[in-house]
Amino acid sequence: MVTMQIAMLKSKLHRATVTGSDLNYEGSISIDSELIDAARLRVNEKVDVYNCNTGARFSTYVIPGTSGQICLNGAAARLVQSGDHVIIVSYALVDESEADEHRPVVLILNPENRIKDRTDGL
Repeated sequence: MVTMQIAMLKSKLHRATVTGSDLNYEGSISIDSELIDAARLRVNEKVDVYNCNTGARFSTYVIPGTSGQICLNGAAARLVQSGDHVIIVSYALVDESEADEHRPVVLILNPENRIKDRTDGL
């Protein structure tokens, strides 16, 4: 019997505020290291970024940033401006038999990219 896997939300940083962009960096998104840990993200993990201001959606990978930092690097820097609100999400493959028990980490952020609210599951 083949076990089916389903891609499900793993982590979400909701309404992070972009603090900068660096077109000349080789790529990635710099995220405050404390937020990386709190959201159970990993350095180099693929994430999708949804820009609430423009509707742009793109994928990149996580690197550690400084306190309060959300900085888009490389080509993604063209898709944001400082002050934009973004949603950063990661997904995980979960066995269908475990899908009902799976609980993502959702962090609601304030304008300074500090955790305002947290849910482990929706």
